[in-house]
Amino acid sequence: MDPHLLRTFVTVARLASFSEAARELGYTQSAVSQHIAALEQDLGAPLLTRRPVAPTTAGERLLEHAGPLLLRLEAARADVVRMAAAPALGLTLAASPAALPPRVLAALPPAGVTLRVLARDDVPAAVAAGTADLGLVDGLAAPSDPLRLPDVAPLTTYAVAEEPVCVLLPAAHPLAGRAGLRLGDLADARWLDSPDTALPLDRLRAANGGRGFRPALRYDGTDVRVLTGLAAAGHGLAVLPRTAATGVAGAVAVPLTEPRVVHRIELVYAGTPTGAAAALVAALSVRS
Repeated sequence: MDPHLLRTFVTVARLASFSEAARELGYTQSAVSQHIAALEQDLGAPLLTRRPVAPTTAGERLLEHAGPLLLRLEAARADVVRMAAAPALGLTLAASPAALPPRVLAALPPAGVTLRVLARDDVPAAVAAGTADLGLVDGLAAPSDPLRLPDVAPLTTYAVAEEPVCVLLPAAHPLAGRAGLRLGDLADARWLDSPDTALPLDRLRAANGGRGFRPALRYDGTDVRVLTGLAAAGHGLAVLPRTAATGVAGAVAVPLTEPRVVHRIELVYAGTPTGAAAALVAALSVRS
């Protein structure tokens, strides 16, 4: 498939409009219509209804493939450009909110850094597409096990840090005085659903055999302080790395004792880092 046609199709489907897609892509509306017709002819199936503009069943299936395909093309372009271009000054670092412990912040160069806080799955994509030189992503894992990251491009990853996890509860919670908590005993509790800041509920659910952990409140932000404030105010529990959960006013951090899991931070990069990126990789490769 011609990637230009595929990109046009994705844009029309997203905007539900041929004219809006033409405006965004810088094409004429007739050119957009020709792109869609050519793609439909190539695949031998109608991909969009016209009034209203919406994906057909075949179009929905193509959309499932289109995002990863276009991302891999962008990753390939970025990888070649990265190799061919002279090393750029400065450093762009993409990181998930809970992947920035004090050790990482202390290792950043004194100048020329752009720090982008992104959703977990967006960090590898940013590195693959070349919009970030390095990535730091966090998640829940068994001790010494790698994180399960999206397969967006050939990327190098290695562990920067691992630490225990804790359940953050309001100070007045009946379980706040426990020395430790088992995840299975909390499956029916009220939980904060904050997939990009706390450890995601689907991972906790998977660790508990696929049941429980219904959200009481969803937080789509990336500010850890807001999340811990919500937990302290009694809006729901959250599982966080020990350093993020400790010392929160009005809340108690109780260690999670079963199952045996850790909070893991991994560095992500493509190709061979140079300049400031190489210096940060070297600094973070010295495990403390």
